[in-house]
Amino acid sequence: MRKDDIRVITFAAIVCVICSLLLSVTAQSLKDKQDEQVELDRKMNVLKAFGVSLVDESGARISKETVERYFTDHISEIFIAKETGDVVENPDPVVLKKEAKARTHEGRSLLPLYVWKDDGVATKYAFPTSGMGLWSIVHGYLALDRDLATVIGVTFYKHGETPGLGGEVSTEWFQNQFADKKIYENGSLIRLEVVKGGAPEGSNHQVDGISGATMTGNGLNTFINRDISYYNKYFSRIRGT
Repeated sequence: MRKDDIRVITFAAIVCVICSLLLSVTAQSLKDKQDEQVELDRKMNVLKAFGVSLVDESGARISKETVERYFTDHISEIFIAKETGDVVENPDPVVLKKEAKARTHEGRSLLPLYVWKDDGVATKYAFPTSGMGLWSIVHGYLALDRDLATVIGVTFYKHGETPGLGGEVSTEWFQNQFADKKIYENGSLIRLEVVKGGAPEGSNHQVDGISGATMTGNGLNTFINRDISYYNKYFSRIRGT
């Protein structure tokens, strides 16, 4: 091999190493910022499910400080044992960190539950819900009123469904339909349902489906009701049923 070729290869190798180091340092320096934004987005979606407006009087998105104030003043997080419905006091941080990587509740033994309190009294409950749509895992939150039967709101905020079709789960018109629907009536759970072709008028537990997104709607029907059944083990104790 000629000396000129060796110089070229050496130079290219040095450039590659330097670029790799720069990319690594940049990624690491941005990681904390990215993690902070992911956490803020999560909290904002919890608030949205609870019925809190995410915009202020001027129409701007509420600040991080406002979000944190809501959590400090009103919201606490507890963990429920999926199999029994018991509240788990001081859960193992190692277990929580491991299970946080699970994409759905099927991969968890501890379920996070957000409790909203006014003057020390629990008045609302919210929990994450997620499962397979058509192309991706759809992530969201569902909040219930103090009767543990009436939906306050839902939010679907993270997925890879087709824009204009299944991706409509992220839109206000779709999510707003869930407000005031029932999951519990006459001593029993009722299935929340996304209905292909439209929900019957006056239905208290069904919402209109999305045109061209039947599989996404079927996925929501499956995982929302599955997750409700997990949390109902805890809710039943509060209801006394």
